[in-house]
Amino acid sequence: MERIACLVIGYIFGLFQTAYIYGKLQGFDIKNSGSGNYGTTNMLRTKGIKAGVVVLLCDAFKCVFAVLAVWLIFGKSCGDIFPLLKVYTAAGVILGHNYPFYLKFKGGKGIAATAGMIISMGPIFFFTELVMFFGTFFITHYVSLGSLLVYLLLIAETLIMGQMGMFNMDAPHLYEMYVIIVLLAIMAFWKHRENIKRLLTGTERKTYLKKKSEE
Repeated sequence: MERIACLVIGYIFGLFQTAYIYGKLQGFDIKNSGSGNYGTTNMLRTKGIKAGVVVLLCDAFKCVFAVLAVWLIFGKSCGDIFPLLKVYTAAGVILGHNYPFYLKFKGGKGIAATAGMIISMGPIFFFTELVMFFGTFFITHYVSLGSLLVYLLLIAETLIMGQMGMFNMDAPHLYEMYVIIVLLAIMAFWKHRENIKRLLTGTERKTYLKKKSEE
């Protein structure tokens, strides 16, 4: 029951589609710009750094706030499996972000929301994933590649930290958390399938912070 509740709570938070809301407040629909994706990269490329940062931070922290809400509800009663419940909550946020019902289930790709999950998992995860993403980005200027490598590192870190006892959960709950993380990674790769094709053919569009460009 707690797992379902976390998914639902997360999904509700995920429905705060920052790119869509920000665009409406500014008098445009990001769906009609660039790739049409409701995410940070499209906003950054088409509307500039300020808009991109707003979308990134809001999409990340809606996941953090969802986890805080779940902590207030289940923190005392389910503290022994809270790391697992955090992942369920984040999964709900990512699903709500990627598939918002009021936008005909067409949202973003969930990477900024994933950043919120990583923040909630602790400073070790946050700093290593930060280095992975920005290291990849500044070397290659491929946002998609950095995003996908973050997920691969997240799987590895979760497995390593879990086996080292960082999450203080028994084996069945640990394995359940591993499965959810892997499923989120599969969804991220699926959402980036066109980017992967372009990366493989050398046609993926690069992103630069010092100028606007169309996606």
